[in-house]
Amino acid sequence: MLDALAVQFPQIKQTFEEASDVLQMDLWALASEGPAEELNRTENTQPAMLTAGMAVYRVWLSQGGPAGSIMAGHSLGEYTALAAAGSLDFSDAIALVAARGRFMQNAVPAGQGAMAAILGLDDDAVVAVCAQAAEGEVAEAVNFNSPGQVVIAGSKAAIERAIDLAREAGAKRALLLPVSVPSHCALMRPAAEQLAAMLETVAVQMPKIPVVHNVDVDISDSTDAIREKLVQQLYRPVRWVETMTSMKGRGIGNLIEPGPGKVLTGLGKRTDKTLTFLPVSDPASLEKALESCNA
Repeated sequence: MLDALAVQFPQIKQTFEEASDVLQMDLWALASEGPAEELNRTENTQPAMLTAGMAVYRVWLSQGGPAGSIMAGHSLGEYTALAAAGSLDFSDAIALVAARGRFMQNAVPAGQGAMAAILGLDDDAVVAVCAQAAEGEVAEAVNFNSPGQVVIAGSKAAIERAIDLAREAGAKRALLLPVSVPSHCALMRPAAEQLAAMLETVAVQMPKIPVVHNVDVDISDSTDAIREKLVQQLYRPVRWVETMTSMKGRGIGNLIEPGPGKVLTGLGKRTDKTLTFLPVSDPASLEKALESCNA
């Protein structure tokens, strides 16, 4: 991740070194060299993604990019947003998300949970499919990513039933995702309890830049509310379509996505074509985004 930016900007490796000190491991080597199965362990993936986002954001600021007037992050990305906004110390955020990953992994034994992407059904239809598929187990719509793209999570058998029902209901695609943890559903409540206890030990400040939260598409008015929303986020849906709508309603026109890839840019373009989405993951995309925002 981010090799091209790292060649030009020392902030990339410096940020990874900070995270490595917290984790007592070489996170840059893991992110750039693997092995993939180690990087894909959620307690490693989460700090790697947070570090990548923060590293690019620091480069963005160093090159004259505006700090922005509001922030949001999808799932794990909410921690990146809070760190970038000054609500969480970066080192604390790294420790938090590594623990969050462990708590999530331990909450559901391997092979018992699952997630699936449902494409081509409206939100209500996906919710109805989950309700029908549950049969006393857990099946929930958990990521409302863009119109016609919803991710579901829960007990593996229930999610497999939901996939079949979604196809019968006319979904264009319904497929299991290669993840080890069923995020944002009721199965994550034990992890949320552990996270709540850890959050009580971490300093949380009011953000210098407002952050829109996943669970309620709103801005917190206290540090206690921030903690509570991070806890609830583990077992409640990510309302990303509404988050994009909220951004537009607050007068935002340009949205910067710092970090590897451009998944959120793709989701955003499918949600509202009147907004300008600018991913930043390499020197060329950095230059393009800077030109757009500083024009």
